[in-house]
Amino acid sequence: MKQVRFEAFGTPEEVAACVEVDDVGAPGPDEVVIEIQAFPINPADLLTISGGYAVRPRLPATLGAESVGRIRAVGADVKHLAAGDRVINLGRDNWCQRRRVPAAQALKMPADADLLQLAMLKVNPATALMMLRSYVELQPGDWVIQDAANSGVGTNLIKLAKADAIRTVSVVRREALIRPLEAIGADVVVVDGEDLAERVRARTGGAPLKLAIDAIGGEIVMRLADCLAEGGTVVNYGLLSGRPCMLGAHHTIFKGITLTGFWLQKVLTGTPRAELEELYGDLARRVRSGALAVEVEATYPIEEIKAALAHARREGRSGKILVLPNGPVD
Repeated sequence: MKQVRFEAFGTPEEVAACVEVDDVGAPGPDEVVIEIQAFPINPADLLTISGGYAVRPRLPATLGAESVGRIRAVGADVKHLAAGDRVINLGRDNWCQRRRVPAAQALKMPADADLLQLAMLKVNPATALMMLRSYVELQPGDWVIQDAANSGVGTNLIKLAKADAIRTVSVVRREALIRPLEAIGADVVVVDGEDLAERVRARTGGAPLKLAIDAIGGEIVMRLADCLAEGGTVVNYGLLSGRPCMLGAHHTIFKGITLTGFWLQKVLTGTPRAELEELYGDLARRVRSGALAVEVEATYPIEEIKAALAHARREGRSGKILVLPNGPVD
């Protein structure tokens, strides 16, 4: 079968390749075999291949935090899943044609929901929803501010907040992103800059902001903190700038701003299965209804992984890049 593998850290499209490996074989008693139908290329994947992610895998390595697929075979002791079921895999290493995993890692998904959206369900929508609900008790009408607002997490956060009547300030790097984000429900969209706090206060009527969501790190964290009310919280979940999060003493000492971090993999590891089923069931229903969707710019076969990785690293993309390891899907 085919699998994406890299044997050195470096530029993703240069060091990663599609290779032939042994098939996964038949499932054990408590296992299932999943035919992977689609997987996305996420920023964390690109950082991992380049060696810039917090966790560096042992080489040679494959990766891929999420996917959607169809169960091809189930073990003798598996009762809650059957061949033909559509599932997402809560485990990793999904950049391949087939995975043999413990049945407990597979969550059944609606058969009539958008397949490509389900492929992106595990990471970005769950990250957005958990960050909205886990750190600050937000009420309808409250405001939250985020950077990287045009990202997968950012667009999901806008839609999820809108559904809960929470208003959003979305910080972007270029004016061309303003109207597309407003079109999906963003309340205020502003271009980043040194006077960010003043412009945000003007657009929100001086409303107190309790929560900031950061995916970039570096100096923008200070600008987000400038926008927060006293005692506010900054939640960092990414490091797109490659620089550590920065706060000043006036933020931490005098305003009492708290900086914390969110890592989905750690959260999922400590969450009971019943809660995971509830979380992803909720998100899947939103996908099925069309309330939750991220634009897809292109799909690639697994044999063209190098082109897919280069496309995923391209500046100014309008949507996500996905790979279809077993060919086109219905």
